[in-house]
Amino acid sequence: MIKLPVEYEKRMKKLLGEELEEYKKALEAEPVRAFRVNTDKISLEAFEKINPFDCEKIPYVENGFYLYGEKAGNHPYHHAGMIYIQEPGAMMPAECVDIDPDWKILDMCAAPGGKSTQLKNKLGEKGLLVSNEIIPSRCKILTGNIERLGLKNCITTCMDTGRLAEKFADCFDLVMVDAPCSGEGMFRKEEIAVSEWSEDNVKKCAARQKEILENAVKCLKDGGYLIYATCTFSLEENEMVVDSFLKEHPEFELVPVKAAVQECTADGIMFEGCECENISRARRFYPHLSKGEGQFAAVLKSTLSADFTSLRKKDKKEKAEKVDPIVFDFLDDTLERYDKSAVKMHNGKPVYFSGDLDVEKGVAFSCGVTIGEIKKNYILPHHQFFMAMGKDFKRKIELDADSDEITRYLKGEEIDTDCEKGWAVVTVDGCSAGGVKATGGKGKNHYPKGLRLLK
Repeated sequence: MIKLPVEYEKRMKKLLGEELEEYKKALEAEPVRAFRVNTDKISLEAFEKINPFDCEKIPYVENGFYLYGEKAGNHPYHHAGMIYIQEPGAMMPAECVDIDPDWKILDMCAAPGGKSTQLKNKLGEKGLLVSNEIIPSRCKILTGNIERLGLKNCITTCMDTGRLAEKFADCFDLVMVDAPCSGEGMFRKEEIAVSEWSEDNVKKCAARQKEILENAVKCLKDGGYLIYATCTFSLEENEMVVDSFLKEHPEFELVPVKAAVQECTADGIMFEGCECENISRARRFYPHLSKGEGQFAAVLKSTLSADFTSLRKKDKKEKAEKVDPIVFDFLDDTLERYDKSAVKMHNGKPVYFSGDLDVEKGVAFSCGVTIGEIKKNYILPHHQFFMAMGKDFKRKIELDADSDEITRYLKGEEIDTDCEKGWAVVTVDGCSAGGVKATGGKGKNHYPKGLRLLK
């Protein structure tokens, strides 16, 4: 049984009134599990024909499912990046607005990558995503999840939001701020959130959230959208932050969210001194009202005309590093098709990136799809290359999701194959799970050691 801090319970009583007991009862239930179909890898229609999981559609997420019964983390579909396991409440903020497929999107506090990958699924080939995480270890996890899902035209960065605003001023159509918070919405799922809670921490988080929002504005184009989200319930971190922001930025307005999100959430709360008359447009996701953990979201739209976005002085473009011809030889041998103009060098490595955004050397933790490492006279392909470019490979080895062969492959073992000599992609229901070097009827395993199933 979760023992709530006394002061926290008093605060929630003020917010929920008679609903407090329902909320407390919900905290005693098991956390709700869910996943999204990665539509960059497989269409929703195709996945539903082969879906092996006991699940139910999430009403406000087109490609989202509540997950019942077995865990999905070791399933080949997870390894192949066909699904992303994510708490259902956390899916709510990215569903608040309709997203144009050509947009440039920034996720400022992105790890582990749930909202980032959800947003990327809404973009088309010309769309671009920048995902930022200030903590290096978490940035590696973020980059790994983008890699596993095989997403193209993604950039990950590892910097504070102030520096992010300097490097990417006036660049984005939408900025997601899933701000670090006191974590009240995670009490059922994470015991440490309960033990670390304090009113002092709530106030510290609110101050930090306001600073992050100020930097977010600098990254946004005129006329763009800013989604502010937390996984907490406190007025200080939610409605009060939004109201304070609007006082400082009269060029923004709080706009309604999509109808499906409205139906699964409660209205934002009016508080004494609130000057935002329509604060009810902000949304509160409660575990006693919907399946999932606690969330808050507010959509702030710039009312400035996009036609008059200020043009900041840009530094002189860096001279592009020349791509070694051996890279093109490798791609010609490996892929059926690719855009030669998208092959570039970044931080000394060949990458595949067609996004319309200049990225200075050293700014990105990862930029586009890493093709591989240039050795003395050959290319050693990166796992990300197999995951993102698998559908265009000349040599494919299709393994059944229920087969011993895919299990052996995911354990890092050699597999039998009649594939012709060369680098080949291993696929599951047409989706790439990794690569092998095929030779002499064998496929030498290239699945990263850190991702392998335990033997």
